[in-house]
Amino acid sequence: MFIGSSIWKGRKHYLDKMTLRELVRAYFCYPAIQVYLFLAAVSAGLAVHFAQEALPAIFSVGAVFVIYPVVWYLLHRHILHGKFLYKSPLTAPAWKRIHFDHHRDPNDLGVLFGSLKNTLPTVVAMTVPLGLVWGKAGACAALAAGLLITCFYEYCHCFQHLAYTPKWTFLRKMKKWHVAHHYHNEKGNYGITNFVVDRIFGTFYSRPDMVPRSPTVFNLGYTAEEAKKYPWVAELSGFAPGDTPIPKENLRNTA
Repeated sequence: MFIGSSIWKGRKHYLDKMTLRELVRAYFCYPAIQVYLFLAAVSAGLAVHFAQEALPAIFSVGAVFVIYPVVWYLLHRHILHGKFLYKSPLTAPAWKRIHFDHHRDPNDLGVLFGSLKNTLPTVVAMTVPLGLVWGKAGACAALAAGLLITCFYEYCHCFQHLAYTPKWTFLRKMKKWHVAHHYHNEKGNYGITNFVVDRIFGTFYSRPDMVPRSPTVFNLGYTAEEAKKYPWVAELSGFAPGDTPIPKENLRNTA
């Protein structure tokens, strides 16, 4: 039984309707976040147990901090926003859950969080081999760092959709750039807390008037025409192939 998980049973949480206090409570009661924090504590403990000196852990954690925004950018741009996953009945459900649903309704907290069964293996694959360069202690330290960074990313992501204006200038900018990704043009601003990689690859835009408004910002290119050819996401989403995928956000606000 996860601590406080009852607030998620049969309930929806919409960030545009929540206070900061409500977000914090929902965040720490979400089962995946509790799993990440628990495994991070276990991994950190094992790192201390295996460590004979501090440098391996320090180097592995530093390497994770450097590589994490790069890997996230590549995954976000080329996999989560790629079209190949929805073209197979085997991978269409995963694509729908890990990103399509979030773009259809950016404020639904339940689908904003990454799927545990997809996110956890990704974090392990990204950090453990890297940390093994510095031995068992390095691998455990790297995993702990990756899990804690994931928790930080998830919280910042929630915060960016919350109906709350940050007091700090850099947080307001971070939120503005991410909101533009969801409501103006999804083919840019792939970062969550770090947009350096966007700048390197030329996908960063600081103002919406720098790029045209995208007609696929809510459906990631899974249009009515695509739904006719690849109906599996449409069937799972409850609209008929050939219909225009209407964002849940719009349905909710016009009900």
